Amino acid sequence: MKIRIGTRGSKLALWQANYVKSIIEDKLGWEVELVVIKTKGDVLLDVPLAKIGGKGLFVKEIEEAMLRGEVDIAVHSLKDVPSILPSGLEIIAYTDREDPYDVLLSMTYKSIWDLPEGAIIGTSSLRRRAQIKRLRKDLKVEVLRGNLDTRIRKLKEGKYDAIIVAYAGLKRLDLVGEVTYIEVLDNFIPACGQGVLAIEAREGTFPEVKEILDSKTSRIVVEAERSFLRRIGGSCQIPVGAIAYVSDGTLSIRGFISHIDGDPFYDDVETGRKEDATILGEKLADRLLRIGGERVIRELIG
Repeated sequence: MKIRIGTRGSKLALWQANYVKSIIEDKLGWEVELVVIKTKGDVLLDVPLAKIGGKGLFVKEIEEAMLRGEVDIAVHSLKDVPSILPSGLEIIAYTDREDPYDVLLSMTYKSIWDLPEGAIIGTSSLRRRAQIKRLRKDLKVEVLRGNLDTRIRKLKEGKYDAIIVAYAGLKRLDLVGEVTYIEVLDNFIPACGQGVLAIEAREGTFPEVKEILDSKTSRIVVEAERSFLRRIGGSCQIPVGAIAYVSDGTLSIRGFISHIDGDPFYDDVETGRKEDATILGEKLADRLLRIGGERVIRELIG
């Protein structure tokens, strides 16, 4: 049996695809081929995502190749996958979650509180920008896109005083030792699905891959997070995030909607049975929309 995995060509994307490849080879004994596909998000690196269509730009070309039968499955960072999939496709597996939080990286400063007034932080995410500004309105946030190693190189060159990235990617590429200071921003609410890999396929295909790769715990929490995102209609134009976890059979999800500069900022927590993950995500979204989130969205996207 041979299976073709569609993937982007960045170091992180290839690490993720090879991780899935090794599991399929080891557990199923199948032959696995990686097919590198360049997406629009990989080409337009000098434009903020919010201005060119959002995170779907990192998956669209791969999904189209899958629907044409040119690849069999795709491996994505789940946070890059829109909450509504194209007809005929489904996420057949969610992997175990790596650390879901953001980290602040700096060559000089130990934490976000040590940064001097007017310091420059690099990030491409409106979600991160809003949470930076909520804490430190005096900091300057500038757009930083590109692969993870490119972002770190620009930090080392002194173009930024600090940058914020996902801890998961830093760990997967073994880049933790590349910077002087790392602060885990566990007070920041992550992107929905951050730290989880999504294996996407045509509907009803490759149940064997689902069997060996799907994490039941990840599926529960990301169903809550993605239902929250879906209810809001979240895109890269809206600062929004959510993180869910299960403890003793109880699921808790914390989420937020904010203006770009962190004011107003609406966040809350919903708790209930883990079997009701989708409902809990929707309930939290409805509450945040009702108390002011809907007004913020109208201001940002009309």
